[in-house]
Amino acid sequence: MKNAEPEHEPIPEPADLNGHFVPPPPLIPFTEPWEYELHFPRDARGPAVARTTLKAVLGAHGLGEFTDRAELLTSELATNAVRYSLGPAVVRLRWTNPVLRVSVMDPCPVSPLPLAQQYVDAECGRGLLILDLLADDWGGCSLGESLFGVGGKTVWFELVLGGGDPPSGGGAGHGSGPRCPGRPCLPPDHRPAHRDPSRSTS
Repeated sequence: MKNAEPEHEPIPEPADLNGHFVPPPPLIPFTEPWEYELHFPRDARGPAVARTTLKAVLGAHGLGEFTDRAELLTSELATNAVRYSLGPAVVRLRWTNPVLRVSVMDPCPVSPLPLAQQYVDAECGRGLLILDLLADDWGGCSLGESLFGVGGKTVWFELVLGGGDPPSGGGAGHGSGPRCPGRPCLPPDHRPAHRDPSRSTS
């Protein structure tokens, strides 16, 4: 005997206090900016939740081109945040056409170090190597104590739609995004050697 299908009550149309129908808001145009933010605890399931959320957001906004790279990079950063910090983490997605920026924040102020070439099989530092290979731009900075209470850091990466260059002065890419408070946590001497050390990490 087959299990009976669960009965679902119809979802009522949204209404105001007077019972009047409230139409849904219009969809954000593709070229308009938007931002999502996910907070998750220090839990081994957090990176998977972050990946699922990222895929849902990108799919809903027609940015499936980014999914594979963004999912891998976000998974690396979220896993590091869960593994090496002692508190909750935040994943923030920001779209400023044609640039997607994904930032991962955690309360650990210690900067991640890049993987040395002679230790390419090592686990530690692999995330930054993948960032350098797959991201169109990336960086990081320290966070002020007001955000987490004990300080922290953010590491971000950017992907450009179509693989082109982000607009000059467009608020994303090549160090033109908002500057994080505090001292840089990824100084030039800790960045991979072939990247331009003059570029800002904010």
